[in-house]
Formats: sequence, structure tokens, C-alpha cells
Amino acid sequence: MGNYYLREIEGKQAHDPLFIEKTNSNSNKSCSSQFKYVEGPVIVGAGPSGLAVAASLKVKDVPSVVLERSNCIASLWQLKTYDRLRVHLPKQFCELPFMGFPNDFPTYPTKEQFIQYLEDYANKFDIRPQFNETVAQAEYDCTLRLWRVKSVGLNGEMTEYVCRWLVAATGENAEPVMPKIEGIKEFGGSIKHTSLYKCGAEFRSKKVLVVGCGNSGMEVCLDLCNHDAKPSIVVRDSVHILPREMLGKSTFGLSMWLLKWLPMRLVDRLLLIVSWLILGDTSRFGLDRPSLGPLELKNLSGKTPVLDVGTLAKIKSGDIKVLPSIKRLKRHAVEFVDGKIENFEAIILATGYRSNVPSWLKEGQMFSKKDGLPRRAFPNGWKGECGLYAVGFTKRGILGASMDAKRIAEDIERYWKVEAKHNTTTFASSLLS
Repeated sequence: MGNYYLREIEGKQAHDPLFIEKTNSNSNKSCSSQFKYVEGPVIVGAGPSGLAVAASLKVKDVPSVVLERSNCIASLWQLKTYDRLRVHLPKQFCELPFMGFPNDFPTYPTKEQFIQYLEDYANKFDIRPQFNETVAQAEYDCTLRLWRVKSVGLNGEMTEYVCRWLVAATGENAEPVMPKIEGIKEFGGSIKHTSLYKCGAEFRSKKVLVVGCGNSGMEVCLDLCNHDAKPSIVVRDSVHILPREMLGKSTFGLSMWLLKWLPMRLVDRLLLIVSWLILGDTSRFGLDRPSLGPLELKNLSGKTPVLDVGTLAKIKSGDIKVLPSIKRLKRHAVEFVDGKIENFEAIILATGYRSNVPSWLKEGQMFSKKDGLPRRAFPNGWKGECGLYAVGFTKRGILGASMDAKRIAEDIERYWKVEAKHNTTTFASSLLS
């Protein structure tokens, strides 16, 4: 019945003068362009979020097309992460819908194990993304009441996908954030974002400045120490550092359990008391805590607390030096806001990532043009107008993405069943006429 419905739609479009004019004008722009009608939704992005939506739709027998600009699934994990990376939260909080991790995986799976899990997930649900397809533009056509998604292939060939539903699954971490630092062209040494950092071995015996004190910045510093480099870390703002585990449980898991019984501020207070007992007063080492508690801050701003895996001990021992914000760069040297100048041979920017949605999605209601995130806060940011959805923008990791993926699939399924029923009725009427 789905094929019949597709033929009906294509037949109507083929005789629509406006549709023909638009399609022809697009095809004239590039002789290698092609047009594809997609019966279900188009999902932009084949990371964990996109895979979660595709699988959630698959179990409901709703087809989809996944477009991915890279040549593999989970390209951030496969191509832009450092070797020692592990999943920061226990594996039960990092599962995608309908498939858990293997029992023999450790509590905190390695990068390689997590990638294998995602590969197995895609195979289980027969998710086959269209790789090397960079979405250049997606726009809702009010005349056709469909989304027009234009992608560019490796050789510049253009493909236009037309669909009833569009899922933005490119997530919060689509593009590296490169800060503007005065004198950056004068420095002369190596400057790279953590998306290009693999291992500390290349920096052995070198003085390295890491800019950014989130989980990545802290872990890169630890990796540099373990490879006999001499790292320092720029701490530009206050930061919550919590032990990865407390009272015999993961800090995250304990927090989720306590929130079932206690208000957030009280849970924050308990977490900070236990953290002080385990880690001591972090402000003594230049790591001041924010005025808001870790969970409240995460809930309001999306700023994730650092889960310490050994970096703080290296800071306490002096193996990692904590420094204030950068004022400017000089030739193989850095001047800080406190007036001090130190020499460095390399700089690593652990300055995070940002959404790239405004660069390709042409709409102004659901997503903010400023930060590329949904305007409505979690848990209400997953659905927009005209069949537009978002997944992977909750600032709540894979757990948040999985929750939104299920909501999206359920919502699309409702429309899918209504339209399929309408199609059945139309088909039956045509047989009787």
C-alpha cells in the first residue's frame, strides 16, 4: 500500500505545473542533480541520535533515509576523538533504544567498544545511511507541504530529497568551536583543537597549554602527563569537579536515584559534601566552584560537571599547572590576564563544539540562529512545525537523545497510520468506482 501511495503522490506532483517548474529550475543548475521522493522521514546525521531515531522508526515499520556527510556512522567518535576516551557515564545510561550493551563490556566502555556497539546497532536494525552526503539546505515548501532537502556528494553531484518529515540529528557537537585569541598567528607553535588530538605521545617532553577545563580538557591533560609531556590548563571560569564514583556507585547513577526522592538543591548539597570529603577543597588549586550546584547548573545552562578520572591528583602534585585566562599569544609564549608570560611549544584547544543547524536548515521558528539549538528547553524541544523534529540537542547526552528518539518515532507513527488509513480508503474507492 505504501508503494501505491507513493505513486499517487508522484503522479499528482508530475502534473503540478509549479512542482515541474521548481524541479526543472533545480535540475538546470546542475546536470548531475537528481530528485528522490522519500516515503518516510529524512534524518540528517548518522551519529547515535540519528541511529536512535532510525531504529525507533524501524520497529514501527516506518521507513526512513539517513543522510551523513562523513563516510561512516558516528563520525565524531570515529574520527575526532582521542585514543584514551571512554564513555563518561556508566553504560546503562548510554544505551540506544531497544538494544543494551554486551554483558562483558566494562562499566565505562572504551571508544572502540562504543563504536562497535553502534556498528552492531546499525546492523541489527538494518540502518544503511547515505554516506558522503552533505546537506546544503533544507526548506519547507508550503505549496507542496513537503520538505525539500538538498545534499551534495563527494564529486559535487546534487541530490534533492522530498519528504513529509525531517529530523535534524546533527546534534550539539557538529562543528569545533575555535576561539578568537589575539596574536594567534604570531605563536609559531602547534595549535590544534581536541578534534584533531589523538595521543600525548607526539608531545613528549614538550610544554603544552590546554585551553578549556571541561571533561575533554581535563582528560587530555591527564593523557599528556601519562606521555611525559608538561601540561598546563587554562581555567577561564568556575567549574564543578566531582569524583566519577562515590559511595560505591557512579556519581551520575547516584544522582539520578536521589532525584527520585529529594529536591535537586538538596541532592546538589549532598554531592558537594561527599565531593569535598573525597577530593578536598578544589579552590585551593585554582578550581573555584560555581555558586549554583552541579545538577542545577546543568539543568539551567547545560554545563556538565567534570567527572574526575585522575586529573585532579596530577594538579595537586604539580604535574599539571592551573593558569588563568589568556590575554594574548606571543612568539612561542602566552601572556595571561594576570600579567604573567610563559613559554609553550604547543596549544590544544579543548573549547568544545557547536551546532551547525543554522547553516543548512532554513527556518526561523524551532531553532535559534544564535546557537543552533531548539528554542524550547528539554523536554519540549524535540518537535517543531510542519513535520520538523530535533534529536541530540538536549544537553543530556545519549540518554536525552534516546528519550527524544522514541517520542519522535511515536509522533511520526501516528501520522503514518492516519495517512496509510486514508490511502487505503482512497485505493478501495478507486477499485469500486
